[in-house]
Amino acid sequence: MQPPTAPRRFMNIYLLALLNLSVMTSLRNLPIVSHYGYGLIFFYAVVAIGFLFPCALISAELATGWSRTGGIYIWVREAFGPKWGFFAVWMQWIHNVTWFPAILSFSAVTLAYIINPALAENKLYLISAILGGFWGTTLFNCLGLKISSWFSALGVIAGTILPGLIIIGLGMLYLALGHPMQIQFTARSLIPPLDDIQNIVFLAGLFLAFGGLEVTAVHAREVQNPQRNFPRAILMASGIALLLYIAGALSIALVIPTSEINLVAGLMDAFQVFFADYHMSYLLTPIAIMIIFGAVGELNAWIIGPVRALHATSKHGDLPPVFQKLNKHGVPSNLLYFQGVVVTVATFVFMFMPSASSAFWILSAMSVQIYLVMYVLMFLAAIKLRYSHNHVIRPYRIPYNMPGIWLTGGIGIISSVFAFAIGFVPPGQFETGSLLFYEGFLTFGIITMAAIPLIIFALKKESWHVHANETE
Repeated sequence: MQPPTAPRRFMNIYLLALLNLSVMTSLRNLPIVSHYGYGLIFFYAVVAIGFLFPCALISAELATGWSRTGGIYIWVREAFGPKWGFFAVWMQWIHNVTWFPAILSFSAVTLAYIINPALAENKLYLISAILGGFWGTTLFNCLGLKISSWFSALGVIAGTILPGLIIIGLGMLYLALGHPMQIQFTARSLIPPLDDIQNIVFLAGLFLAFGGLEVTAVHAREVQNPQRNFPRAILMASGIALLLYIAGALSIALVIPTSEINLVAGLMDAFQVFFADYHMSYLLTPIAIMIIFGAVGELNAWIIGPVRALHATSKHGDLPPVFQKLNKHGVPSNLLYFQGVVVTVATFVFMFMPSASSAFWILSAMSVQIYLVMYVLMFLAAIKLRYSHNHVIRPYRIPYNMPGIWLTGGIGIISSVFAFAIGFVPPGQFETGSLLFYEGFLTFGIITMAAIPLIIFALKKESWHVHANETE
């Protein structure tokens, strides 16, 4: 099937910033860091300096230097060759396989607050809700990028930014009225104890929370003036996300004891406490609907972005012909369906974990570890391209020439390796089941996911490239 002609550039800086927010900002991340209380500001600062800002700066430079559709695939391919370009975009895509069930479990638990809160720990309900939500969103994305982008933008406004501002406002009112707090705002509590590795294991979750800035680079052909708008939209989204995360997580920590924060239901637990205190419990249902809309909007952005980046490899014959097909809307539908099958299999991890929180965490841990492998390649590629492709015009360049790119990329690499390592440590705040299962699941999963793209590339046939040329 012939793909459509080149699309009109319909994304302005504001839509692009909202799309960036939709892929990197989610209220589901707030309970993860709320465990640290006032000390969460310290950890957010660490992750912002060590990961968020390097990602933002390097993504902006690479996106403005190589603005054609492809994103991470093009960047790593230009730096290290086609095999590692394919490997990088595969790791960007495959980390979603474990992440999709995690975010949808958050939506399912939020929905349970409307129907029956007891369903929050019902595994059959969780699995049914996850699969229903995922396949529904998958079919929606087959309708094309334009409608999908606007849905994600509306989702981040109505379902992430607005509820985020509401819980921040409730927290500020709670403080102003002098209600008893579950945390202490003291200089000593600002830096939490760092002598126990289990006290910092949730840092890995923060890396996942700030990941995704590079994803929207695959939409470069649809962006108006990408050289100017990409860096501005990325920096705008980063600042808003950081503010929402810090203030929102503090609001949860104000009213729920650290030992009782549920990774999946913690946000709704906090809203329930606030609304009950202010005699506004009737608002719990509409706020839950808004949060579900925001989570689905974020999911929607992630479903299509990495798939389009992976499909870009078919132009070089890196994918079998069955995955090169585009539907009449220019969407790689067979890749979307294959993604759905793999996510369906991954969802059943909820059957083997003691609780929704433990399943949520192990899936998030694997997702961030797979994703960080890709980020290490991205940071290395940015450094390498300054030497091998220094002639390529980059309207945005990280300042201070070679020392600047080495410092920025080096900080990103060190932070990514550290977060990858601590992901193997199970958190002590809740039961994760057998240590053997926990470590074995992560190790086997990461090795398998990393081996598959290398095997596919080794089995690559010349006919795949011929077929790609015929369908372009």
